Amino acid sequence: MVATIEQIRWPDSQYLVGEGKLEEIAKLAKERGAIKLIFNNRLKSKQAYNIAKKTGLEAIDRFQLILEVFTHRASTTEAKLQIRLARVRYEVAHAKEKVRLARLGEQPGFRGLGAYEVDIYYEAVKRQINSIRDKLKKIKKKRSLHRMRRKELGFSSVSLAGYTYAGKSTLFNLLAKESVPTGEGLFTTLSTTTRFVELSGERVLLTDTVGFIERLPVDLMDAFRSTLEETTFSDLILLVVDAGEPLQTIQRKISICFDTIEKIGAYGIPLVVALNKIDLLSESEVQQRTEILREITSNIIPVSALENRNINALKQQLSKFLKNRVRAKISLPVSDETLSFVSWIFSQANVKCVEYEADQVKVTFEAVSNFANNVLGRMKDIGGSLIELSDQEYGS
Repeated sequence: MVATIEQIRWPDSQYLVGEGKLEEIAKLAKERGAIKLIFNNRLKSKQAYNIAKKTGLEAIDRFQLILEVFTHRASTTEAKLQIRLARVRYEVAHAKEKVRLARLGEQPGFRGLGAYEVDIYYEAVKRQINSIRDKLKKIKKKRSLHRMRRKELGFSSVSLAGYTYAGKSTLFNLLAKESVPTGEGLFTTLSTTTRFVELSGERVLLTDTVGFIERLPVDLMDAFRSTLEETTFSDLILLVVDAGEPLQTIQRKISICFDTIEKIGAYGIPLVVALNKIDLLSESEVQQRTEILREITSNIIPVSALENRNINALKQQLSKFLKNRVRAKISLPVSDETLSFVSWIFSQANVKCVEYEADQVKVTFEAVSNFANNVLGRMKDIGGSLIELSDQEYGS
């Protein structure tokens, strides 16, 4: 960005800004060598056309800018499909006007559409939308099956959430010992990544999700709903907040995150706040921010994902909020099926003890209740019996 300019007034029907302000913008753009004009407010096709005609530069709005950033950042098939869906839905909504304006004469950002008849264009876009939706449904179904499988196995799940560029992926890499992309820009993560992490000796699923943003356009919210909804199925939300920003900005972004969590249907899920990037602040500044933010939410842990500071305290806090676990002791008859069954329990639960006797095997394990119930059901099928069952605090 080479320069910014602001005008406070009622939107102008012809240029969005006043004609005099547009002349000022055109002059500044020429002086600074700008190649594109970006407007924070939504531009109508007619306004974008008129601005391009007046200035000789393409004019886009905030929504189109976000789309461009998303397109640049997208790396997975799902993210690319979601962006294409948002883009074509946007284009079809403006198609009639863009076709009409394109026929008046070429302007930056209005080339190419003049060759299309409107009805032919509509049919082509509708087919494209339906094709994209079908592909996204298949991906969503696959994710749903994976989610159901994880639940059957009894793993607790934690979703990383937060405003874009808060450091979610850096924290994810630290906790999961992974290397998902991080960067010096917005929306580095546009699709979910799930990995195992250890909390108090237990394996937990941690998911890195797409970052939130203020005034996320409805079209983009709808397009990314399948990705965002991963948060709604988690047992706990870890909300990452950038502590290095001004306090008012932090409070505003936390409010936006809470609103987004409510909109996607994740309201009511336990939430822990990681006040990240404390390496940018003094101890007194960290303490001040933490105390003030506790008025919004009490579950705040100051951390630095970059410098691995206070991460153990964060893990302990997460462990407190995860559901209670079950400790069970079962007895199984010795057989090939039993040995396979015991091996499966070892791979999915925290096995405390295995006792081999002449004609039976006794297994003591800890797991979340739904997985324990699954084990007990299968235990009966192979002729086993329950010796002991009790509730356990997480990580005990």
